[in-house]
Amino acid sequence: MRDALVIGGGPAGLSAALNLGRARATVAVIDADRPRNAATLNSHGFLTRDGIPPHELRALAREELAAYPQVELHRRTQVARLERDGEGFTATLAGRGAPATLRARAVLVATGLRETLPDVPNIRGFYGMSLFSCAACDAWELQDRPLALIGETSDLAARARLIARWTHTLTVFTNGADAVTTVEEAELAASGIRVERAPIAGLVGDRGALEAVALADGTRVEVTGGFVRPVWTPALEFLDGLDVERDAEGHLVVDRSGRTSVPGLYGAGDAASPGPQQLIVAAGQGARAAAVLVHDGLGVVTAH
Repeated sequence: MRDALVIGGGPAGLSAALNLGRARATVAVIDADRPRNAATLNSHGFLTRDGIPPHELRALAREELAAYPQVELHRRTQVARLERDGEGFTATLAGRGAPATLRARAVLVATGLRETLPDVPNIRGFYGMSLFSCAACDAWELQDRPLALIGETSDLAARARLIARWTHTLTVFTNGADAVTTVEEAELAASGIRVERAPIAGLVGDRGALEAVALADGTRVEVTGGFVRPVWTPALEFLDGLDVERDAEGHLVVDRSGRTSVPGLYGAGDAASPGPQQLIVAAGQGARAAAVLVHDGLGVVTAH
């Protein structure tokens, strides 16, 4: 029986594990090793680590965890099911070399989100290199360039207004979807933002550097980078056996300290927050949830 089980090996989960380890808790971290930002060459906005490749940031975090022998890390492993038992929780695991189950008094869920990109041919060839999903993370490097915003969701106009902070030449591509109303289009046009509603035939460029968006009607719009609006889905199927509250989009509903509606179950990072999807925000949420978990009664039951 561990003190805590951390599900997710991103910035929220690793930050929580570090702080739990420093509180002398016994911790197991389950890391599927499939980070959503795997395509991103450099991450930004993390104090003292601005511009670091995401995989390098995770490697540094894992090296730091190695200094705490009571923290164990199970990589390329997933939680297939999480259930409540008499003293805490039992997790059924899937992964080569992983134990069949792990038990813990408390669980922190930090599994992040799954990402579905707009249905555009060859979009993945540019994603993470000249097309990004987070303006706060990557717009600085694209400032004052002619940019694209590609998406099929109803918040596309709002995202366009945000991205216009960094450029005066922005074209919104709805890829044939009814994602921007005529009223919104008029408002965007008044701000110098163009809307293209035709389906996208493909993206033009070389080695990840975007040069243009080719439309099905033959139009070619010159751009040198931009943003996409993916559809994000919390990866929480393993919680189906627990009656835990979620919001309309499937995120865990947590209080300001990361507590869910199930005692002993906590959430941090993108799986529990529809807010800014930045590494430093997720890491801070993980650290806060770890502190709350300890104060909520984790104690020194299995100490040293």
